[in-house]
Amino acid sequence: MSNNRGRGLQANALGTSDTVVMAVAGSAPAYSLAATTAVLAGAVGLASPAALLWCAIPMLGIALAFSYLGRIDVNAGASYSWVGRTLHPFLGFVSGWALVVSATIFMVAGSLPAGSMTLSLFDADLADNVALSTVVGAAWFLVMLAVVLGGARLTVRAQLLMSGIELAILLLFAVLALFHTGNARSFDWSWLGFSHFDGVSGFASGALIAAFYYWGWDVTSNLSEETRNSRRTTGLAGLIGVGIVFALFEVFTIAANVILSSDQIDANKANVLGVLGEEIWPGWGGKLLIAAVLLSTIATLETTLIQVTRSLFAMGRDRTMPTALGRVHRTWNTPHVAIGVVGAVALTLFIASNALGSVGEILDDAIKAIGLQIAVYYGLAGLAVVVAYRKTLFRSAGNFLLGGLWPLCGAVFMFWIFVESLGELSTAAIAIGIGGLAAGLVPMLWYWKQGSDYYRPAKLDATRTVEADYVPDEPATVHARAYEGLPTDF
Repeated sequence: MSNNRGRGLQANALGTSDTVVMAVAGSAPAYSLAATTAVLAGAVGLASPAALLWCAIPMLGIALAFSYLGRIDVNAGASYSWVGRTLHPFLGFVSGWALVVSATIFMVAGSLPAGSMTLSLFDADLADNVALSTVVGAAWFLVMLAVVLGGARLTVRAQLLMSGIELAILLLFAVLALFHTGNARSFDWSWLGFSHFDGVSGFASGALIAAFYYWGWDVTSNLSEETRNSRRTTGLAGLIGVGIVFALFEVFTIAANVILSSDQIDANKANVLGVLGEEIWPGWGGKLLIAAVLLSTIATLETTLIQVTRSLFAMGRDRTMPTALGRVHRTWNTPHVAIGVVGAVALTLFIASNALGSVGEILDDAIKAIGLQIAVYYGLAGLAVVVAYRKTLFRSAGNFLLGGLWPLCGAVFMFWIFVESLGELSTAAIAIGIGGLAAGLVPMLWYWKQGSDYYRPAKLDATRTVEADYVPDEPATVHARAYEGLPTDF
């Protein structure tokens, strides 16, 4: 191995509270509610709260899987590293690729609403202009790209400001919704049960969309190399994040069922939260909630950029993708090449998205396609933790339940909704979802033939943790061994 030491990511830049904020921002409560409520209502009607409730239980299992795996392997690639070292390197690559593709698609699905929301603050009619929304959304995207390029500390400071204001507005409206009169319908406990689903396939399609709501809390794992005490912190923050956004999702989805009619939800597909705010607080409410959604959207663009660029960084470092992606900027300690590549690809997709139709139509297909890809990499992580902890599962009831049974049930659930929902999705959603995954076979097979060390892994085992040094960020020698983790103070 070369004696030169390359620069790595900025270690110990984030604390526990920072990481919790990143987990909540990653799931983007206001954005998810605004962009996805109409899609979920279109799929399951009044059963939206039930879909979110019954998806939260297996999602907590996946969060437990990430928590347990993060304790034994600190890696910016997260599930890409864990799955590759437990199940098979090919499955590990697919796991990492699924995150990269879903996050890249989200650049469009997230930036378009950011553009339309910004425009709607000035003129409601402008919000439906796809071309103008694309330009404004692309501008927001470039701002977030610059923030992420500037380093982990700058990223967290921006996140604290945006998410703090967003959560304050959401909590205000959650309280106001309790006192609202003149509702479209009365609350019904059956909304939390199974009676409103259109059979098993209807439940599966609702759960797939619900998975998109929750997606993003796992950004904490991609930030593990930049977090203090990360073997404990990143997993705990992910679990807390899932709990917080679950509560917000349930409150606002029930409020939408109570306060808005089905026609109102259908007529305002990309702006349900704005209409809900106008009903709760006429005059100011709509504008305030649109501002919350805008902040949430910009905040989650930032966390998604972190996820995709850190994943590509880990892949470049392991030489399963071009090695340039594994380089780190000497001043900012960020993977600047990966950030530049993602920016260029996303801007190209922005331009292409103009040919796809309205903002609402683009969102509908993109959300469902992303749901398929999320189900794949979350499901694989759920299986990986059982394999990694197989020698310790029967040492205690806690180990068996939290590190084995619950994550395994979460994995089975994710694969089930993947298979079951295929018959319900549009051709476009399936083409984007499955086609995006299939495209990863090309780099996977190419770099496997090139002999990357990633494809000859040391197996991950919970009886020992992984602590290794960085490899240089200059072009590596043939014998350079792949990075496997960063020592922490845990």
